[in-house]
Amino acid sequence: MKKLERREFLTRTLAFGGAAALSTTQLKAANANSDVNLGFISCGGRAGQLMGQFSKVDGVNIAGLCDPDENRLGLAKQRFPKAEGWSDLRDLIESDTIDAVVVATCNHWHCLAAIWAMQAGKDVYVEKPLSHSQWEGKQTVAAARKYNRICQLGTQQRSDPMQTEIKKFLHEERGLGNLIAARVNRYGIRPSIGKRNTPLPIDKNLAYDLWLGPAQDQPIYRKALHYDWHWDWNTGSGEMGNWGVHVLDDVRNNVFQDAVSLPKRILGGGGRVALNDAGQSPNVHFAYFDTGTIPVVIGLSNLPAEPGGKKSPAHPGPSSGYVVYCEGGRYEGQRGRGVAYDYDGKVIREFRGNGDVRHQQNFIDAVRAQDRSILNAEVEVGNDSTGWCNLANVAVRCGNTYSADTANGVQLDQWKDLLGEMGQHLQSHNLSFDDDSIKLSPMLELSTETETFTGDYAASANQFLKREYRSGFEVPEIT
Repeated sequence: MKKLERREFLTRTLAFGGAAALSTTQLKAANANSDVNLGFISCGGRAGQLMGQFSKVDGVNIAGLCDPDENRLGLAKQRFPKAEGWSDLRDLIESDTIDAVVVATCNHWHCLAAIWAMQAGKDVYVEKPLSHSQWEGKQTVAAARKYNRICQLGTQQRSDPMQTEIKKFLHEERGLGNLIAARVNRYGIRPSIGKRNTPLPIDKNLAYDLWLGPAQDQPIYRKALHYDWHWDWNTGSGEMGNWGVHVLDDVRNNVFQDAVSLPKRILGGGGRVALNDAGQSPNVHFAYFDTGTIPVVIGLSNLPAEPGGKKSPAHPGPSSGYVVYCEGGRYEGQRGRGVAYDYDGKVIREFRGNGDVRHQQNFIDAVRAQDRSILNAEVEVGNDSTGWCNLANVAVRCGNTYSADTANGVQLDQWKDLLGEMGQHLQSHNLSFDDDSIKLSPMLELSTETETFTGDYAASANQFLKREYRSGFEVPEIT
């Protein structure tokens, strides 16, 4: 297929969008059991997992594969030899053989790829986090509404039946009484990504301009291109956007039942310490969210408890999960498992589940029915959950020298405990809060209506709500 220049592509997609949406709607509504031809934008590690999960859904054909890396595309073609392959996502999106797309790219491509696909009349399953910045997440939600598309975020725990049981236990049965506060954790060791003296050479089999897309063309000084893009602000969202979105989404779902879209105030800090590598995002990160009702704190560390160790530092609750502190005890939740304890620490209820494949089935069901109301992680829900992570990242990026007075201004036991743990954790690596690499934001105030910061520190924080896009790959403003 002849490759399109971007200007021609956008002109044709916008003209085609209404007709494509209508024909797709008619096709799926006419036959609820019709086959769905999926196209995958990216053939990396997470995409490979999703290919396996979608393949278990009846009536799904892996019909299209796209990756700017010829090596990855070739491996995926071996797995699905009948699928058509492309290096340019615009060719896949334009193909009339594809009904819906799965976006499993680097974070910086998620929104633009999803928007282009929806403009072309395709339904979209997009991996978490939804956005690389809060502004582009809003445009993706607007695109789903404008083009009447099905758009699901890949927070698969939303399709785990266990979540319904948890909400019933906490809110209907009031099994632990009133909910007081929530603590979120992401503790998992990640090694150094290295630091080169010269820029990383790009493999000749990679169409680097397409890989970059909306990101800036900056020299890369880490050792590997793939995966470690997570820890570069140009392309990734750090561990907060990688794992943080899953556990914060659980809290929004089970603690707030989605009644709180975004927090009203946020205080956050941390830094990238101990490794002296090319990474930019924090490997020690902590934040406080003022929701107006139940306060939430999050602690994150990718460092071992001590240099050279193999275990994460001590912390309450699951390493990748959350704790809900209640009048009558606590609830500890994580992927696929949850335990409720009474005030004396006795187990009173356990939960088990799994959202894999169910989440992909849920998306396909919505595509066939052309009914976004049945989605378990509809794009607007995904934008809100991603937003908490984006805000936590904004806080640390606009932070200054750590201020004990600012930190201690939050009168919450869970926050004080978290700071105490983080202080000991830093000390074990011969660091302290006074180290230049540790930052702390002021207390930032957010308008949940405009999703922008207000007050004295708005200017320093708002600069991170929208990135500068590379020419030819701008995320459009959807009106």
